[in-house]
Amino acid sequence: MSGQVDYYVSLNSPWTHLGAARLMEVTSRHGATVRIHPIDVGSVFSASGGLPLPKRSPQRQAYRIQELARWRDALAIPIDLEPKHFPANETTAAHCVLAVREMIGDQPAVDLAHRVLKALWEEQADTGDRDTIGRLISDVGLDGSSILEDADDERWAVLRSQETRVAIDRGVFGVPTYAVGGDIFWGQDRLDFLDRRLGAGC
Repeated sequence: MSGQVDYYVSLNSPWTHLGAARLMEVTSRHGATVRIHPIDVGSVFSASGGLPLPKRSPQRQAYRIQELARWRDALAIPIDLEPKHFPANETTAAHCVLAVREMIGDQPAVDLAHRVLKALWEEQADTGDRDTIGRLISDVGLDGSSILEDADDERWAVLRSQETRVAIDRGVFGVPTYAVGGDIFWGQDRLDFLDRRLGAGC
């Protein structure tokens, strides 16, 4: 069965990174396309009652680390639980992902987002740094200098704001969220349910 998955992400999210490869396996198996939306999670939290990590209770912060360690080990994905540059300023990277999506295509944009997440969570890279982003763009076979220049256009900030509002209106309250039609699946631990949804047809 084919279909489209709207993929709402933060380029700082370890959970998005942990689910990245499995998302691509699931969607490939069903012949589904993935359209990525690097939204402003701060605005999503403000609209939905969520809290940014530093404002969460100590108990919730401690449990998050335990869960990250469990998933890291279960999936054999070698993330650093407290990477040096987390949270990075994701604005430029998000604008680059949008520029790639709109000017080149959905899959290259997903590839870039996943490369950014891997760099942050596995390689101790500062993904808020322009030179780093340029290198990561080149890593996925694209022109880093050209895309960085394009990403400076104000239209990407406007588009990101619009897509964040659409996400909120659609019921998105956290990342990663995978949406198919009227169904949303929040969290990389819901990929089995996305798999079933795609198998049931769109």
